[in-house]
Amino acid sequence: MVDVFAANQATSAADAAKIVPRAEFRVFGQGVIDLVKERMWNGKTVLFQARRMPAETYFLSVNTDEANVKVRDGLLDIKTKVGETPEGYEIFQPRGKFQFPVKRDDLATILSHLKVSIALDQDNYTIESFIEMARKHPELCPVSVEKMRYGFTVDGIICEYAQVWFNGALMESACAESENYAGMKQVVEGLGIAAMPNANYLKAAKRVVGLS
Repeated sequence: MVDVFAANQATSAADAAKIVPRAEFRVFGQGVIDLVKERMWNGKTVLFQARRMPAETYFLSVNTDEANVKVRDGLLDIKTKVGETPEGYEIFQPRGKFQFPVKRDDLATILSHLKVSIALDQDNYTIESFIEMARKHPELCPVSVEKMRYGFTVDGIICEYAQVWFNGALMESACAESENYAGMKQVVEGLGIAAMPNANYLKAAKRVVGLS
């Protein structure tokens, strides 16, 4: 079976540029999971295997909420916001993955997405050195993120509910994502989350660690 939740994976900036970006509507809060579990059977629902994700490090920048920069399994993954649908759903375009250690020019590209300037005097940088660099910089904050994800589709729209830990603080989340915006709107309303604030991982993490 094709893993629809991994379909937007990319291994290079060139490959990422070819991907049609999905729109996403995501909410965070308490009681979210019970709400979604009560309503997720309103349409044609297909369940996917629950997944405990490897620990990730997100890099938050005080200068932007539009660059999703994270490291998982030694790969740094970048997505940048390129627009919104008329309904306010956010559209993030994958920008590729970087394998550590990264070259100086690649790290400069990563920092440009975060809208941060740092003098780079080495030819290559390990993930450990990048995390330490971010910890010391007044405009950056690395955050540990762990996720237990429960994926499903409703009427062909990709959805999930999840437990998410930001630096150990537990939040509940739910989302829908698709290139089919009209179908997505119906599913978001059917799940009972349409009236909740649309918040991506960056915004939620910033609230937890006090950056917003």
